[in-house]
Amino acid sequence: MAVIAIPQSMAYAIIAGVDPVYGLYTAIVSTILSSLFGSSEHLIAGPTNAISLLVASGMKGYVGADNFYEMLFLTTFVVGVIQILFGLIRLGKAIHYVSHAVIVGFTAGAGVLIALGQLNGLLGITLEGDYMSPVAKVFSVIQKFGQINPYAFGLGALTIAVIVLCRKLNKNLPGALFGILISIILVAVFSLDQYSVKLVGEIPSAIPPFKMLSFNLGLVKELFSGALPIAIIGLVEAISISKSIASTSGQKLDVNQEFIGQGIANAVSAFFQCFPGSGSFTRSAINYFSGAKTRMAGIASGIIFAVVLLFFTPYAKYIPKASLAGVIMVIAFGMVNRREMKKVGRTSRSDAIVMWITFGATVLMPDLDWAIYMGIAISIVLYLKDTNTVPIKVLIPVEEGANHFYEREISYIKEKVQILIVQLEGNLYFGSSNDLESKLNSIKDKAKVFILRMKPVSMIDVTALDAIKAFVRQVKKSGGSIVICGLRTGLNKVLIHSGLLEEVGMENIFLSEDEIFASSAKALKRAGEIAAQAGRDLLD
Repeated sequence: MAVIAIPQSMAYAIIAGVDPVYGLYTAIVSTILSSLFGSSEHLIAGPTNAISLLVASGMKGYVGADNFYEMLFLTTFVVGVIQILFGLIRLGKAIHYVSHAVIVGFTAGAGVLIALGQLNGLLGITLEGDYMSPVAKVFSVIQKFGQINPYAFGLGALTIAVIVLCRKLNKNLPGALFGILISIILVAVFSLDQYSVKLVGEIPSAIPPFKMLSFNLGLVKELFSGALPIAIIGLVEAISISKSIASTSGQKLDVNQEFIGQGIANAVSAFFQCFPGSGSFTRSAINYFSGAKTRMAGIASGIIFAVVLLFFTPYAKYIPKASLAGVIMVIAFGMVNRREMKKVGRTSRSDAIVMWITFGATVLMPDLDWAIYMGIAISIVLYLKDTNTVPIKVLIPVEEGANHFYEREISYIKEKVQILIVQLEGNLYFGSSNDLESKLNSIKDKAKVFILRMKPVSMIDVTALDAIKAFVRQVKKSGGSIVICGLRTGLNKVLIHSGLLEEVGMENIFLSEDEIFASSAKALKRAGEIAAQAGRDLLD
């Protein structure tokens, strides 16, 4: 696993805008701590592409400042504390409010940004300034296109070619490591550093050193807005990967415990000069398919990684930055999951809108956290839009018996009938009350006796109840009657407290039963009695 993690961790550090050594530190400490305190038996944590890009976005205001790394490690701590709090107050279910479409769109957008941000490194072009947005980098690279370093570009292109070739030959081959090793050899043999090929340079000991943080409440408040999206996306990544593997392994996950485990990993690793990390899909998959059974495999892999790096770091200084840019380019390309984007686009129009808006916001907005918030907000708005309609059906009895029905749309009823069964479904709440009122009004004069079947209703609020009560009063005012059936125990109590059952009459109320359509059959019998009595009254 270390042969995969070494080039990846260094590449992710570059994406985050920090020295590659901090990517190595993060890969060691996060792996060990998340395995110790998390819930998943197979999840391997460390630096990841999306989190690294969020770190770069959140820290851009401190680039070039003397306290840059101090702020970076404090951000890591704040991210960890947020995640621990999420776990302690049991917000595991809240992760479902970040829709899959948001993650697909953000990840694809992040891949584009990462690729754009590495153009100058791949081409060997030097840009002025401490920080420059990826889009601004593209324009600067275009302006300096004549300054491309062919040696640097050749090394980067070679690294990409080696990775792609290795994947075609065998997906388990560490193509990134092979590409970098070949680049190191070429630099050493042909002294390419003399041709302005930039190298990574000296890397300190791979054993993460302990360093006390400088706590300041004002700084914590300042960093909170950037740390929150990192914490959220980090948890989404970790839980998604854990669930994916658990679906194969059969393990039962404790989502809140995983929140706490990820939080502890980040909070503690901040004291060992690490930037925020999350679950790594590549390393986790390798861990599982290599036969790992318990979390001890993750702890051992972190320790082995540290030992390997003790021998590797003396040679890391010869790594060309263009080769790491090539590794990052491949990673960025893989983040744009075209198959998943097509699936989201074909499955749901609402999800497709959320995905593309999140993608566009990620690429174009200056702050990535707002892209995530925008995606989540639009997901909720579209969800509410989709749930502001009530699926009302009418049930037509067939000849064979009262407990067999045809299901039709309410528009099916053209003329007035004696008895009409109206089936209400889903969550009846304030957002759908207007649609409920409109549909009930359209059929208020279509029958003498209405049976409101409410077994498929899972929830009802005061606003929706008012719409039903208005319908009941209109029907009774015109000389009709209402029968209600299929009431569940909880819903029955709500309707009693609202006074609706009293208006309808308890003799016209039939509670839900285990047998399908049992209460509906009783309600239909009662409706028949009411209709017959009404007919006799007319004759008299």
